[in-house]
Amino acid sequence: MIEPISRRRFLLSSAAGLAALGGVGAEPAKSRYKIAACDWMLLKRQKPSAIELAKQCGLDGVEVDMGKLGTRTELDNRLRNAEDRQQYQDASKKYGVEICSLALSALYGHSYADHPSADAITDEWIETLHKMNVKVGFLPIGFQCDLVKDDAARKKVIARLKRAAPAAEKAGVVLGLETGLDADGHRKLLEEIGSPAVQVYYNLGDRLEVGADIYGELRQLGRDRICQIHCKEGNVHLGQGKIDFKKVKAVLDEINWSGWLVIERSRLPNKSVLENFSANARYLKSIF
Repeated sequence: MIEPISRRRFLLSSAAGLAALGGVGAEPAKSRYKIAACDWMLLKRQKPSAIELAKQCGLDGVEVDMGKLGTRTELDNRLRNAEDRQQYQDASKKYGVEICSLALSALYGHSYADHPSADAITDEWIETLHKMNVKVGFLPIGFQCDLVKDDAARKKVIARLKRAAPAAEKAGVVLGLETGLDADGHRKLLEEIGSPAVQVYYNLGDRLEVGADIYGELRQLGRDRICQIHCKEGNVHLGQGKIDFKKVKAVLDEINWSGWLVIERSRLPNKSVLENFSANARYLKSIF
């Protein structure tokens, strides 16, 4: 059994601390902020060619998906194979583009509380993070199970993550949760789980859509509870929507946060993937 450790000690002493404070991988971060995109939004889900495309877009990294689930009992996950993992590592080295996180986007369509394979999927996720030396994972929870109103689902989610947390701590990785909770709800959830290896993967666009004060929530959550941030504006480019990214940066500077800003759906329908994500990358880099 792993001896319990404090959030601060975990962040400062482990490799996951580097992830939360901005350094992902073996080398220290050269910049306080780095810009990435989800491979499924690049239309390159589980394809190593996403790395080259990210380079062409001017991105620093890619969030790589762990594969589809559908009606299967396990993920359709090519990262299970050593040869496929090596292709990603080789492409990352060749193009100088990092793998900033591994995503369980399949859980957008399934309840993490109730799916019979949720524990096995989580275990494989942690193992893959460790094998690929990626320090942050993304888990969307609030779409198919309501942590705000469904207390039974909340208890199941907490139990699953409490079970998985020791393995994540041992591997030195952070499990990033995207939920429908507000800042106070996230704080309480993390306290109940009780592990520094479970943090918030904050989604600016989703929170703004429900009327949240995203700048206040970032302050409330603080540096040590946010592992990565998704940037999303819908059918416009970043900077053309409602998010004030200059204000976001000011708040992140204020709380002394650093790390990855990962672009989700922010695109014009009449533009190519290369055009859309190049524009998004240029804009974020002009701010961050």
